[in-house]
Amino acid sequence: MKIAVMSCIHGNIDALDAVLLDIETQKAEKIFCLGDLVGYGPYPNEVVEKIRALDIPTCSGCWDEDIVEGLNACDCSYPSLLAEKRGLVAHEWTNKQIKPENRQFLAQLPYSLKEGNLAFVHGSPYSNHEYLLPEIDAFVALERVIASGAEVLFCGHTHVPYVRNFNGSQLQVKINHDKSSTANTFTAQFKQIINAGSVGEPRHGRPNATYVIYDINTQEVTLREVNYDYQKTCAAIIETGLPAIFAWRLARGIEFAERADDPTHVCTR
Repeated sequence: MKIAVMSCIHGNIDALDAVLLDIETQKAEKIFCLGDLVGYGPYPNEVVEKIRALDIPTCSGCWDEDIVEGLNACDCSYPSLLAEKRGLVAHEWTNKQIKPENRQFLAQLPYSLKEGNLAFVHGSPYSNHEYLLPEIDAFVALERVIASGAEVLFCGHTHVPYVRNFNGSQLQVKINHDKSSTANTFTAQFKQIINAGSVGEPRHGRPNATYVIYDINTQEVTLREVNYDYQKTCAAIIETGLPAIFAWRLARGIEFAERADDPTHVCTR
């Protein structure tokens, strides 16, 4: 059985339509979405309505959460202060555009999804705002998979697709006592993190929409890239009055801000 996993559509209906057509060619039997249906892009209502109409199992992303609850992020949730400033503009615009019925749909999205030994989250099992980047410390990454209660953890949020395997990884836990310490070492069973990248705002160096095909029977992972008319979306971004830099970075498939010093940081606010 093949499943398709996608994330971070960000109001880009043309990219979503292209990915859905590609999923048909791959003969996936089920689709999962890791959230961030809105934000940055010019078609938030169209995207939510398409996901609703197709009844695609979807977990809540950080943008979906903020549109429902009001902006509840702080500067540490963005890769830089510059990104935060642009994000506020996009949030205010999206908040004005979203229809009540679509806001209600976003409000009922679950934090995570499970399917057998697979878990689906937006950022991490702990926070929608945590970035599980491909270079994250191995111990931290493996702990996040274990925390999900699954063998395979699907995530998004970074907008960069990747697969990371943990096969027979050895972990050591050391406990310090008053005058001595003890260390326990154990070998973790095979675990995996699969990041679906981004449908609507990729940051892997190309404008192509990305998503994942996963074969449950063979555990084969395929990172898919899909061409679409991204220039049309870029023009719509500018026409709606969203920051023009969103169109610039969509056309190049990159972020335009510094990375956070500590991407694993989870805001406690």
